[in-house]
Amino acid sequence: MKRLFIGILSLLGTYGAHAQQSFLENQKLFPRVGEAFREKEESIKKECAKKGIAWPAKQIYIRSFKLDSEMEIWARNNPGDTFTLVKTYRVCSLSGKMGPKRKEGDRQVPEGFYYINDFNPNSSYHLSLGINYPNYSDRVLSDQKKPGGDIYIHGSCLTVGCIPLTDEFISEVYIMAVQAKNAGQDFIPVHVFPVRFGNSRSMDYLGSQSLTDNESQKFWLNLKNAYDYFEKTRKMPVVMVNSQGKYVYTAPTPEPAVAQIGGGRPAQHTN
Repeated sequence: MKRLFIGILSLLGTYGAHAQQSFLENQKLFPRVGEAFREKEESIKKECAKKGIAWPAKQIYIRSFKLDSEMEIWARNNPGDTFTLVKTYRVCSLSGKMGPKRKEGDRQVPEGFYYINDFNPNSSYHLSLGINYPNYSDRVLSDQKKPGGDIYIHGSCLTVGCIPLTDEFISEVYIMAVQAKNAGQDFIPVHVFPVRFGNSRSMDYLGSQSLTDNESQKFWLNLKNAYDYFEKTRKMPVVMVNSQGKYVYTAPTPEPAVAQIGGGRPAQHTN
């Protein structure tokens, strides 16, 4: 009986130790994640040091541009700081065309304001970070029965509506996201724009598309407001959604929080 009691205590102790493991420690148990940390962490640490960011960065912000095939990682260590650009990555491939995703099977890469809602260390595409498409705006404006889903930033350089990077690049992005999540950033923002609104060639192309797509033009002008705000301040506005599915912006508060959008649904909020 005494042996049984000791055995139970031992099992409970082992369970407690696993339960107390940090998100970072749990992620490192997966072979691809462990390898990514061994091979990439030091170089990312040096990259952050060049930009004056202490490693690990406490908060990151991901910004992607469809037509320009680029994805940026911004970082900061304190809520009151402005964001600093750490690195720009080349997006391998693009499916669909300019414009938001509106239904399952349209091959479109979403456009709008999202956050990371899944870490997949055993992805079929090396490593992957899920984004919360459809968000509330998408649920209002997209096909009500089949809006689509399972949108990821991932490796393997293949895509059908996702944001693909090389395995090397996704390894770097993944470990930065793991570190930020481990530091307490539950809502890692991912903003997907059709183009760099400051790039004249990209804007000319977008203008040519707007001639035949008035609805997308209104949508893009709505997204541009948030882009312009970040370019000016290096902080993000509070992103909310009204009952018509339109993004609405307000000035950021001093501390990060979870904003409320139409119908009492939470939206990502990071200033």
